[in-house]
Amino acid sequence: MTFPKELKYSKEHEWVKMLDDNTALIGITEFAAGELGELVYVEVDTVGEVVEKDGVFGTVEAVKTTSDLYMPVTAKILEFNPALDENEGDNPTLINEDPYEEGWIVKVEIQDASELETLMDDAAYTELVD
Repeated sequence: MTFPKELKYSKEHEWVKMLDDNTALIGITEFAAGELGELVYVEVDTVGEVVEKDGVFGTVEAVKTTSDLYMPVTAKILEFNPALDENEGDNPTLINEDPYEEGWIVKVEIQDASELETLMDDAAYTELVD
């Protein structure tokens, strides 16, 4: 299992990839995707909203379970990955196949960059899931 060094990780198994000073992509880790199994549906109905750190911004549904998605930092949701959206690409298994690139879930505008310091690096996250 891989956890890219350039990402930050939350204890709820979300990752954050900074794009520039205040925008980022957020998704779930390879570990989380593996625990859930094959994903069949992703719902994000918070586009345009500011979601507080640790607030729920959506859900992922696998064959046997549904899991909430937690915002790792306070952020405004700018975009839901169209490849996952049932009204567009409708391919939630991208999260299982490529969780850190094609399987990103939302693009956000970070409201408080200091909250990034509360997240784990790849080594700390690896310890968490081992």
